[in-house]
Amino acid sequence: MDAAEAVHARLLAALDAGALPPRRSNRGLADVGLTAEQAVALFHSQLLSRQLDRLSRKLQARGEGFYTIGSSGHEGNAAVAQTLRVDDMAFLHYRSAAFQLHRASLIPGETPSWDMLLSFTASAEDPISGGRHKVLGSKRLAIPPQTSTIASHLPKAVGAAFSIGIARRIGLEDTPLAPDGVVLASFGDASANHSTAQGAFNTALWAAYQGTPMPIVFLCEDNGIGISTRTPRGWIADQFANRRGLHYVACDGTDLVEAYRAAREAADYARERRTPVFLHMGAVRLYGHAGSDMQSAYMTKAEIENDEARDPLLATAALLVEEGVMRASDIREMVHEIEATLARQAELAIQRPKLPDAKAVMASIVPPPRAPTVRTPSPAERAALFASDKTLIDKPQHMARLISWALADILLERPHAIVCGEDVGPKGGVYNCTAKLHQRFGGARVINTLLDEQAILGLAIGAAHNGLLPIPEIQFLAYVHNAEDQIRGEAATLPFFSCGRFTNPMVIRIAGLPYQKGFGGHFHNDNSLAVFRDIPGLILAVPSNGRDAVAMLRECVRLADEEQRVVVFVEPIALYMTRDLHAEGDGLWTARYDAPGGHEVRIGEVEVHGDGPDLAIVSYGNGYYLSRQAEKLLAEDGVKARVIDLRWLAPLAEEALLEAVRPCQRILIVDECRVTGSQSEALMALFAERAPGKRIARLAADDSFIPLARAATHTLPSRDSILVAANALVER
Repeated sequence: MDAAEAVHARLLAALDAGALPPRRSNRGLADVGLTAEQAVALFHSQLLSRQLDRLSRKLQARGEGFYTIGSSGHEGNAAVAQTLRVDDMAFLHYRSAAFQLHRASLIPGETPSWDMLLSFTASAEDPISGGRHKVLGSKRLAIPPQTSTIASHLPKAVGAAFSIGIARRIGLEDTPLAPDGVVLASFGDASANHSTAQGAFNTALWAAYQGTPMPIVFLCEDNGIGISTRTPRGWIADQFANRRGLHYVACDGTDLVEAYRAAREAADYARERRTPVFLHMGAVRLYGHAGSDMQSAYMTKAEIENDEARDPLLATAALLVEEGVMRASDIREMVHEIEATLARQAELAIQRPKLPDAKAVMASIVPPPRAPTVRTPSPAERAALFASDKTLIDKPQHMARLISWALADILLERPHAIVCGEDVGPKGGVYNCTAKLHQRFGGARVINTLLDEQAILGLAIGAAHNGLLPIPEIQFLAYVHNAEDQIRGEAATLPFFSCGRFTNPMVIRIAGLPYQKGFGGHFHNDNSLAVFRDIPGLILAVPSNGRDAVAMLRECVRLADEEQRVVVFVEPIALYMTRDLHAEGDGLWTARYDAPGGHEVRIGEVEVHGDGPDLAIVSYGNGYYLSRQAEKLLAEDGVKARVIDLRWLAPLAEEALLEAVRPCQRILIVDECRVTGSQSEALMALFAERAPGKRIARLAADDSFIPLARAATHTLPSRDSILVAANALVER
């Protein structure tokens, strides 16, 4: 017999024979403050979750359902839903279906079983993912969807909890999370070992240790096994029971009374004390990990039967019968009614429309826009803001200082914007790009974080969930690889898997690219943007000069705030302090600061320097700077060239670029990133497909890491190598 059917048959046989197991707790419903009506409602949610699991397996067998991970054995998490408010945001483990079902039962008009069946059958009418994935989630229930929650959702849950206090300190009202709200993050015992989870626990405790409000409940649903690997007995308790600053609450989650008691304590503690809680809830995994996983391949028959005997539905049924709340026959009838109702709903769900084509699939990659939150500061406010810089602001400056001033104006105009990252506070960042921001706006809006890129990006994602506009900083481009899944697997996928109902807009500032003269080595001179280029929906911007950096940063913030986009803004380190272009003292790479409303650069706009028809040089960042140097020397040799600054690398401004190169029969692509995986590959393909007949060449960095000292530029394009490549192309 199928494992799910065997477990179901065991429940029915126990009800029919009056052979329910003995009580597991000395406490009764009244002892923990549960009414009979609440207990029956909780049991209904548990039964509904179990029957949906059974039905999903049947749908898969018919080819009408798809990959899913069941919640059977974890139904004790319904008690957590009973103790939290429906506006307490919950980032759920994939086995927390009973939590969502029970929370939905607390709101009139919700249709949780129908919604889940639409998800099981991949219907385009699924109200959370629109048929794109089987996920738990609901906008009305404050449950953002998670796709593969192997702890990757914990950093943003910590960020959301942290943002509650930030929003209160800066006076934001009507945020999704209430000032006294609590955040829940559930996960399995195996996931607790993941480095991402460990970082999230540490971040929460690091903040709480300093007195920062951190109202979060970490719910560890401990079934003792991760796929086929056993969690050592006692491991979770040993690691978390005595951790300083973390209130630990344990319970047997298969016992409804104990689960409710512990959940109530955890929720009340987090809400009242505003500190982290670790709710360790024992569970049992029935049926196997997921899909076609067969526990018999790695568990003995006795182990499987022992787990089945701990079925939480058996325990809840025994509790209700013993306390006289329900009779066994009543429970039998409830099971039958749920089963019959779901069977009818499933046949209807199967018939509902599916996603018809690629356009429909991709429709939610870019979320719908929302009204901006922008104020227009008075001249007096701006004068006061820049009072300490009044002798400099009208003089040409380098890129780093211009970015700092642009951030100041952005924070002044958008009261919900925050800057966060390592060293961004009083120090002003490694390159002084956040200079004076902490002094001007305070620690609630310019937030010094711990040294953990996952925590920085998790803070940003969680804060965006709560209506803030985060501008996180990653100190060096290579550091982003420590946390790239927070961008790829969490931030960028959220609108896609929620039909745009949930978004986490942000502008991620990253200092990067090669040619540094101070630091050296690949960790500070990383010349690969490949990690960003294939993320659907992500916007990638790379300015080459200070004036554009100001305008593009403002446009990036607009895209995040008004169009709900995830934006990566890569600032070329080597150009931060650069002042001169051709000769020492020429000052051609500095610019005066443009106040808001001045110079604008919209997404999709390229810069074209010169109008020569002989050659088009296409580049960005440092490559554009070097190409401008080469263009001057080419002109002296009689070659009339134009130099095009891409500015926007994703999405690539194809139409504007094709128009810019149209008068030229020769195109040279200069790319400071590596030959393999660089933007130059996409540009070569673009010109081959849409500008046939033109002579095209590319000059990119060698496929090498960058060494130290004078050897640091040996593998990179240079002014002279651009000249050689340009002349070779022109002479062909």
